[in-house]
Amino acid sequence: MAMKITDECTACGLCLPECPNDAIAEGDIYVIDAVKCDECANVDGGSRCVAICPVDCIIKA
Repeated sequence: MAMKITDECTACGLCLPECPNDAIAEGDIYVIDAVKCDECANVDGGSRCVAICPVDCIIKA
């Protein structure tokens, strides 16, 4: 599985540097490349992007 950023994204940019797999890209809203995203499988605490998102717009795809 991979994470997905919903339309509620405010493009704040906080998630971008948090991704250890460089799976997040900038656009009108941020998007996650499902091929690169492994939900931070090797990171304690799980998905770093979810933890940092101020509007809770990152969900499991």
